[in-house]
This record gives sequence, C-alpha cells and structure tokens, in this order.
Amino acid sequence: MNQVVFNFHDVILLMTATLCVLFSALLVVTNPPKNISNYFLAAFLLTHACIPLHELMMWGAEFKHTVRDNFPQIYFLGSFAYYIDAALLYFYVKSLIFRDFHIRRKDYYHLIPITLYAIFMVAAYFRFPLAQRLEWINHEIFVYSAPYITSDFLCKVLRAIYCIACFRLILKYKDLLKATHSNIEKVDVFWLKLLVVGFLIVTLMELFLGVSKFVGVVMHFDFHHYNLSFFEFIGLSGYYVTFILVCTLVFTSMRYFANFEAVRQKKEPEPAKKPVQEKLLNPEYAEKIDSVMRSEKPYLMADITLDVLAEKLAIPARDLSMIINRHFDNNFYEFINNYRIEEAKKILIDPKNKDKTITDIYLEVGFNSKSVFNTFFKKIVGQTPSEYRQVRQAPELAN
Repeated sequence: MNQVVFNFHDVILLMTATLCVLFSALLVVTNPPKNISNYFLAAFLLTHACIPLHELMMWGAEFKHTVRDNFPQIYFLGSFAYYIDAALLYFYVKSLIFRDFHIRRKDYYHLIPITLYAIFMVAAYFRFPLAQRLEWINHEIFVYSAPYITSDFLCKVLRAIYCIACFRLILKYKDLLKATHSNIEKVDVFWLKLLVVGFLIVTLMELFLGVSKFVGVVMHFDFHHYNLSFFEFIGLSGYYVTFILVCTLVFTSMRYFANFEAVRQKKEPEPAKKPVQEKLLNPEYAEKIDSVMRSEKPYLMADITLDVLAEKLAIPARDLSMIINRHFDNNFYEFINNYRIEEAKKILIDPKNKDKTITDIYLEVGFNSKSVFNTFFKKIVGQTPSEYRQVRQAPELAN
C-alpha cells in the first residue's frame, strides 16, 4: 500500500481522462433531439480520455510497470485514438456550423488513417505471441522501431492538417452567416476558436516530438549530444495544455453552445426550369422586391433572416438569395443593412427627430450594434451619422 503508482504528471493525465469521460456523458444525456454536433464532441472527448490513458501506460513513472505486469494485452489500444480524434473535431466544427450537415458516403474516407493503422498494428505487433510482445514492451523495442515512429510522425502531421481545416471553416463562418442573417454581432465564436487553437497547439507540440523521433530513429541522427530534457519538457507541457483546454471547454460550453447560429451548407445550384430562370433574371422581378422592401419595411425587424424574408415575399430562400446576389450585387447582410442606412438617413435629417439620439436611431432601424451602424453608415455615406446630421440640419436651422 506504500508503493507510489502515480506522480503529479500522471495525476494530470488521469484528471484529463476523467473530465473527458464525464463531460462526454453529460453531452449525450442532455443532448437535444437531432443535434448531431454534440455527439461528435462527445466522441472527440472520449478519444481524449483514451489518449492520456495510453500515455500513462507508455510513460507513467510506475503505472506503466503495473500495466505491463497485469494487463499487457491492452497495450497500444489507446493509440488508436490519435488516428480519429482530429477527424471527429473537424466533423464537430462542420456539424456545428452547418445545420443541414449529415454524414455522406465520401465522409467515410476519413476512416482510412485509423484503418491503415489497425492493419499496420496487427501485422507488426498484435499477430505475434504475447511473450514476444512483452519483451518488446519491457525493453521498449517496438515503440522506438522505425515503422512505429514513422506511423506516429505521419499521424501527427495529419492531425495538424485537420486542425488547420477546422480553423479555416471557422474563419469562413461569418461570411457564410452574412448570406442568411442581417445581424451577426451577437454570434460569438471565440470559444470555438479557443478549442481549435488550443488543440492545434497541443498537436504542434506532439508534431515537434514526432519530428524529433523520426529524425533521430528513422534518419539515424545522433541525439546523445543534445539535452533530451527539453523534449521531455515539451511532452509534459502538452499534458498540461490539454488539461487546461478540457477545463476551459467544460466551463464555457454551457454558456455558448445553445446560442450558436448555424447556417446552411452551400450546395451546387440545380439547373432551374426556363420560366423560373427567366423570372430570376428579370430586372422587373427585382424591382417588385425593392418596392415591397420600401413600402412594408421588413428590414426594421432586428433579427430578420433570409428564411423570414423569403416567406414574407413568398419566394424560395435559394431563389431570393440568387436575386439579391445578381440584381443587387450584395449578400443578404449588406442587402438588408443598406435599406436600414437609407431609413436612418431619413430619420437623421428630419427636424422632428432632433431629440433622438444616435442609439435610438440605430435601434429603430434594426441594428443591434452602434459600431456596426457607424461603420456601415460611413462606408455608404462617407460620413459618420453625427456628421451627416450636423451637415444636413444646418441649412434647416439657418432658415
């Protein structure tokens, strides 16, 4: 009972695994119906419960000896998580951003890395007798073999690529949102960026170690002249960054997950029938839409979306989006806010509204943010709202 099984670094790994399991269970139990994104996040967290346990078995101060003596059959099983976790993160981000996301046949190609790794492990490790595998484990022969080091290096490169793909999706998200929403200021993706950037940092740390091992073992570079404690420091830092990342995710997720605004995935436009196509290309049709916008002023609704406007105009949302792009040369966000600026200009120069503040006016015309209103106004008019009001009302006051 006096034997020390875990040191402090090992405890961090155990806490990370425990948090991941508990949080993934919470996500599944509390998941709203038809919300596929939480299942991907739960699966991602489960893989990150397997990874620290695998690291404990491989490098734990005393725990690795306990596993080798009692459970040698489960050695390397946790390593499979490295070949699927980044793909699950990518699917999580994609399913969170696109409300109509679903698994397609080509998405199964993402299982190729873990399938190839399974074939490699069976051929290079699991097919051998347990006694031989125990010798490889105890003397750490297999883990420092050129084939295993190469597969580990390629895995770390692939994980970094997935992280970059996730970050590109997030950067494109607000542009996609502008195609369907008139106000995007309330959408906060900082927590999602934090998740992806944090995971990228951990992945790059592990990639650095993977490159070091690949160069040292496969390329036969002599590391004996270097201070290997630096590489140990990088590895341990990855453990702590992962732990902080999981803690941050747990404490921020409940605040932000429910407020995330998804968009539709862009699809190739279907060829329209000739009468429909002629209608969409007809300038008179766009003029009718403009007439309704000016007479009924639906843009005054603060959170109006493409779907809401399409229903009001009795036009399919995809067709309306096409008309806005072709005839008005704008996305939906700019289309709506241009009308709002025109309305704001009328209010600003009307002497009856001289007591209205700029805040009163931007809220009245449908904006949710003063900074966005000022930016849009100056872009279109060339002046700030205050400057425009002073210049336009000065002649009125002089008379």
